[in-house]
Amino acid sequence: MEKQDDAQSNAAPSYKYLNEFDATMQMIQGKWKVMILYELHEQSARRFGELLKYIHDISHKTLTNQLRELEANALIIRTVYSEVPARVEYKLSDKGRSLIPLLEMICDWGLAHVDRNEIQRLLCDDD
Repeated sequence: MEKQDDAQSNAAPSYKYLNEFDATMQMIQGKWKVMILYELHEQSARRFGELLKYIHDISHKTLTNQLRELEANALIIRTVYSEVPARVEYKLSDKGRSLIPLLEMICDWGLAHVDRNEIQRLLCDDD
């Protein structure tokens, strides 16, 4: 009879996500991530200051953190150009672009089921 190492047999699984839905939601959760993704979809590439200006109520620190998380999840690409002063641009990765149809479906649902008077800014209005 084989004896298992106690450390291995008692170790908890190292799962990061409960399921694929949880994985997806964790990657895009947060007040600003969807707006950042959608803005990068609409404008191809943006600099930090442009994103800060576009997303009115976000703080410098929060935008920095959200961009880092999106980059860590490979949803955006951060490009640093060797210029003086340094220029940094953010754009969607292929993985990030693959989320756009899902985000558009969520926008369509919101337009159909949420009173427009309760929405500060229409992100995906086709009118």
